[in-house]
Amino acid sequence: MLTLTSPVETRLHRLPAGAKLAALALAAMALAPLRELPAIGVAATLVVALYLAQGRDFARHGLRMLRPLWPFLVILAVWHGWTGEIASGAGVALKLLIAVALANLVTMTTRLDAMIAVLERLVRPLRRVGLQPHVLAVSMALVIRFTPVLLARAERLAEAWRARSPRRPSWRIVVPLALGALDDADQVAEALRARGGL
Repeated sequence: MLTLTSPVETRLHRLPAGAKLAALALAAMALAPLRELPAIGVAATLVVALYLAQGRDFARHGLRMLRPLWPFLVILAVWHGWTGEIASGAGVALKLLIAVALANLVTMTTRLDAMIAVLERLVRPLRRVGLQPHVLAVSMALVIRFTPVLLARAERLAEAWRARSPRRPSWRIVVPLALGALDDADQVAEALRARGGL
């Protein structure tokens, strides 16, 4: 539950967490101003090549981790189709896929404790205003790790709904999703307390 690190060992696993997070930030800044589809396509090709360079099993796992994005891509397609800006919508969707794929790449090749250590160093100056760097770093790391878990749970709930009802999943899955998230949070809190707390 607490880690999405890929069990498939790659060269990227050996790189420092700080370097990977810095590279991710730089890549996101370089990606943001891109507007032309050919340039965005080149960026997407580079990301695909980066995944494939780590091996087919790793690339397949990375592709599976992009599945929760499909509802957002559908919304983008419908909106830009309705407004008649299909090329613009394709660019936005492709940039979203690239950004999430790069973030997943860092998550899949970085241990949780290494991520926490980097975040803790980054927020250390906030100690002057009363924030505890370790608590904030653990909180941020847990949010990063739990977001894909919650998306996967929402997908499972939607599948269960479709198996029992001819209607589309509705807002009614929000309550079991929230209860599951609270249950997970309670278990994590218990585990942290058992290990001495924060």
